[in-house]
Amino acid sequence: RTIGDRIGEAKASGNLGNTLKILGQFDEAVVCCQRHLDISQEQGDKVGEARALYNIGNVYHAKGKHLSWTMAQDPGYLPQEVKETLQKASEYYERNLSLVKELGDRAAQGRAYGNLGNTQYLLGNFSEAIAFHKERLAIAKEFGDKAAERRAYSNLGNAHIFLGRFDISAEYYKKTLQLSRQLKDQAVEAQACYSLGNTYTLLQDYERAIEYHLKHLVIAQELGDR
Repeated sequence: RTIGDRIGEAKASGNLGNTLKILGQFDEAVVCCQRHLDISQEQGDKVGEARALYNIGNVYHAKGKHLSWTMAQDPGYLPQEVKETLQKASEYYERNLSLVKELGDRAAQGRAYGNLGNTQYLLGNFSEAIAFHKERLAIAKEFGDKAAERRAYSNLGNAHIFLGRFDISAEYYKKTLQLSRQLKDQAVEAQACYSLGNTYTLLQDYERAIEYHLKHLVIAQELGDR
């Protein structure tokens, strides 16, 4: 501010916002991120504007998750305050998405699609969540980003469960399992086995359910995860 560096001030405000978000001070975080947005728009800094929109989305997303944990609800059965907060997150992600499309930033589009999928899932809009996660998946594959691909499969599996499409969920969870093994991520591998166990229980294929739950158990024991 002293040297009149507006772009520097915008970035600093954004960093403050992100830090306050991590500290759980969501309302103060929004104020700082909004300042980042305002200055970026004033300076015609499209990249900064896109980043600020994304950050504000993240603050509302984190606040919505925090509120829904404290009120412990199933996806889709949300108190009004949680719903409004997640809808705001979604709006900012949408604005971010249209701007990064304009800028031709595919990686940023991938992040926006993933977060839109997650907010729609929490809102109980499972078909919308699936559409967004499929976009996320396509971009992850484009970039050869295995970790993002794995997350997309997992999220697609979760959303199909709520639509009662257990067979499709099982296929997505198997892909999650495959990738978690490629990535040598045992905790995620265990989680995928757990999800497959539950899905096969829903499909009333109890033999396979037992098989996957045993795999889950073995990894949990190996990891010493009580």
